[in-house]
Amino acid sequence: MSEVDEQLRRNGSFTDFTCHTEGSVLPLKPTVQDYAWGIRGMDSRVARYALASGAIKEVDPDAPYAELWFGTHEKGPSLLQDGRTLKQAVGGQLPFLFKIISAGKALSIQAHPDKDNARRLNLENPQAYGDANHKPEMAIALTPFEAMCGFRRIEEIAIFVKKHKEFAACISLEAKLAIFMAETEEEKKDALQKMFRSFMTCDPEVSRVQLSLLLQRLQKEQNSIHPHPHDEPAWERKSARAILRLSQQFPDDAGAMSPFFLNYLLIAPGESFFMAANEPHAYVAGEIIECMACSDNVVRAGLTPKFKDVNNLINMLTYTQGGPSIDAGAPLEREPRILRYTPPVPEFEVLILRCGPGEKVYFDNEDEPTILVILQGTGMIDNDMVCHPGRSYFLPSDAAPILFSVPSCKRGSLKVSIARRNLHLSLPTTFSKGKKLRELPEYDYEM
Repeated sequence: MSEVDEQLRRNGSFTDFTCHTEGSVLPLKPTVQDYAWGIRGMDSRVARYALASGAIKEVDPDAPYAELWFGTHEKGPSLLQDGRTLKQAVGGQLPFLFKIISAGKALSIQAHPDKDNARRLNLENPQAYGDANHKPEMAIALTPFEAMCGFRRIEEIAIFVKKHKEFAACISLEAKLAIFMAETEEEKKDALQKMFRSFMTCDPEVSRVQLSLLLQRLQKEQNSIHPHPHDEPAWERKSARAILRLSQQFPDDAGAMSPFFLNYLLIAPGESFFMAANEPHAYVAGEIIECMACSDNVVRAGLTPKFKDVNNLINMLTYTQGGPSIDAGAPLEREPRILRYTPPVPEFEVLILRCGPGEKVYFDNEDEPTILVILQGTGMIDNDMVCHPGRSYFLPSDAAPILFSVPSCKRGSLKVSIARRNLHLSLPTTFSKGKKLRELPEYDYEM
């Protein structure tokens, strides 16, 4: 048994993928999720792809189209043209869930449980936590994408506590002292937990009043001409603007102050990051590819009307400082026109294949059940199947290598996203923690 298979078996995500389906490229129909934070109508990539793949027959211009699911999860199973579910075709669960996400406004402050926490939560509250699997995940930006990921470094949080009395008023004296006095890594972790616990359990009336006062002051500062605008670091200005935006989306929700303690990222198309289990994050705006272990477990604590499980979130986080590393992919050795995005977990990796006009690119799924989604451009598969943006396909484990080609008369490249089990576990391209975030350019991105 391979290293990947062994880890998947230990994680409880292993299925022996023997040949259950005739080897060929099979059109796949995904499932649409219409969460309220999704982008509406045809502005949503999810809506356009859902229409192209046959998941919906028409697009409602007023409806949100948030996520498109490709996989075997029971909350959103994909279907083949002959009516079988993907799970039936595969002969079991895929270890991963592949998604396209179109976020028009912020998702909740959340984390995904590790394996032990997932089992416990599933036993204690199966209504809220419907499966017992962990959910590490990786995001690859399709547009400029904003997200809050991981706790800021304690020194940055201390600056915000000193500078913004409204934020400080939502944190206990004990937590503030811990922030200012922490020196060792253990003391910093303890200070982060005290700060987060104190903030998340603050009297709702206190936090509501302090948020209102903060917004009034920030708005006044935004509307005035600062005599020395560059005296304030870019990351502080970004945080203030983010708070004003979040408060418009979620009035009276103290979670709007989360940029004071979570790293605020803006990543460019083609860049990615990995979020391990038990790490806080909240997607803010933009469109991404997302791949994760096959689970839908989410522990939420703010910026949402959904069920909030504050105590479990507080207790399960690792309280590690710093955000995730930013990854731009690595070319496959045998074919540089295919980039791989490889996380440090065995359940999944994502490949991005590009085929230019007049070119041909072979892809071998290496005996792994594989999902393909056409991201942009038009071309051919094996010279007899036309592929357009949004169409999706399933490659059974016994499928022969396939040929992508683009006629020379075309003016753009074909771009294909590919999800399968991780075949490069010993060569990850991305990590969750341990590297300082690079400085981001100072510019605004509005949806």
